[in-house]
Amino acid sequence: MEVTIPEIEARKLLLAYTGANNYIHAIKQSISISKSKSLTRSQSDYIIKNHQNKPKVAKKWVEIDDYFGETLMTQKFLQSKPTKIWVEKILAESDKAFHLWGKVLETDRLYDFWVPKNQLIVNTERKVTVDYSPYSHRMPYDHQKTAIEKLLGNDKFILADDMGVGKTTSGTIAALESGAKKILIICPATLKFNWRRELQYYTNENIGIVEGKKWEDGKFVIINYDILKNFHSIEGGVTKILDEQFDLIMVDEAHYISNGKAQRTKLVNDLVKKIGKVWLLTGTPMTSRPMNYYNLLRLVESRVAKNWVGYVKRYCDGYQITKGNRKIWLTSGASNLEELRERTKQKVLRRLKEEILDLPDKIITPIFLELNSTEYKKEVGEYLDWAEENSNQSLSIQLNKLMKIRQLIAHEKLPSTYEFIDQCLEQDKKVIVFTNFTDPLMQIWSKYKKIAVPLYGQMKKEQRQESVDKFQNDPKTKIFVSNIVAGGVGITLTEAEVVIFNDLSFVPATMSQAEDRAFRIGQKKNVSCLYPIFDNTIERIIYNIVERKKRIIDTVMGDNISEEDMFGEILQEMRSL
Repeated sequence: MEVTIPEIEARKLLLAYTGANNYIHAIKQSISISKSKSLTRSQSDYIIKNHQNKPKVAKKWVEIDDYFGETLMTQKFLQSKPTKIWVEKILAESDKAFHLWGKVLETDRLYDFWVPKNQLIVNTERKVTVDYSPYSHRMPYDHQKTAIEKLLGNDKFILADDMGVGKTTSGTIAALESGAKKILIICPATLKFNWRRELQYYTNENIGIVEGKKWEDGKFVIINYDILKNFHSIEGGVTKILDEQFDLIMVDEAHYISNGKAQRTKLVNDLVKKIGKVWLLTGTPMTSRPMNYYNLLRLVESRVAKNWVGYVKRYCDGYQITKGNRKIWLTSGASNLEELRERTKQKVLRRLKEEILDLPDKIITPIFLELNSTEYKKEVGEYLDWAEENSNQSLSIQLNKLMKIRQLIAHEKLPSTYEFIDQCLEQDKKVIVFTNFTDPLMQIWSKYKKIAVPLYGQMKKEQRQESVDKFQNDPKTKIFVSNIVAGGVGITLTEAEVVIFNDLSFVPATMSQAEDRAFRIGQKKNVSCLYPIFDNTIERIIYNIVERKKRIIDTVMGDNISEEDMFGEILQEMRSL
């Protein structure tokens, strides 16, 4: 048989080889013993490719994933599944695998074998120590410290803690401790202002909020998904974000980039590829629809996301069908979820509220928003002019005059409330939404009518109980939307994990009682109470006074603070502004 050129070249290289690759030496010894023995094509290719490469000495036990452990157990007829392998050296590597000199059992001799890269659990996390004394005025919880240190220990990481446990605080402190000179925060438009508020709790650094096509610079720059296209293009026509030389990107509500075909996903993917250091924040479970999280796992270079087809088959119960002349993948299923959690744990920190021991049972979270409304400014101006000329009017009359402004705020809040509801639904959480006004109540109910029940003043007692029972007992009924007075007392809604206040009452006890519809005997989970607040409006004044009253008098059900008592202080602060 005629010997081909690669075999001749490899034989010459082999005979002259003096390197440290044990596999090449084993081939050399075999050839020298039997001089007539020929090299195979694969041996020849290996020698040609690797004869100049210096093997990397490791000399350590390396963790392997469950899947590979089961494979080794079957191949080697082992009595128990190995969790580690000894890696003496890395002899060579291909795109998808390492060629190792090592062993599986301590009693084994050393030998060469190939291991898929995505089945080795190589811990690249850095150990970090954080001095938290600069944050003593608003000290993070212990579970937040764990999150902070996880982020700091990894250049690419997903913080996927449950809603309401303080991911924004964790991300803020981690960013400040990271040494990054310039940080880009990408988030939904409704959360931009809240991020600025959170940053201002901990730093005096310049914070820029980008609006429309107007860039605002700072050490921290906050931009929403929808306007990324104004400052970055994949083709390179617009390069403003890259020109700013950010060295850390934080992507909040990262499930917004789960759809690989969406423009915002492509833009974020391209930015991450070029900037390199990325932390993704999302409260959505990683295992509800695994296909939704492939892109996130790929962005943080999780080993399970190295191969799309493999991921789809293994974790999405994926399969192909023929449609017309095309083959398409169906990927909406879920499979092997325990394995997925196990194999992603190095790149993902996910904790449910009930698993976190240092959390209060009821978590109250204000979310600060910004209202840009000429109509609001006009109404407030007209009201203050009227109040100045009619200061002798009774407070009840003035309250009625103020009602139009409060209703305007309630309507302006609806898009943000819808976003928070959708987040709850994505996480398969039941949610209560409270409002003071019938019209927004009906709008919310109408939008989610198939999965929502209402409760308002005009309903009969039997109808109210029907809504309560359906919410408590029907798994498909996810939303209870209620008037804050009509539904704020006397009912039990312990199936809810989240309470959202679309708009505020003037009376602290009214909101405390409403919160406790979910936080009652029978509730087995922590309850998150979300207060979206328009920071630059009368709402912020109301919220500040309500919180101050709660702290001063430890408001309980049945306290005697009236709307008139509250309104006197609200009006005084409005006039001072």
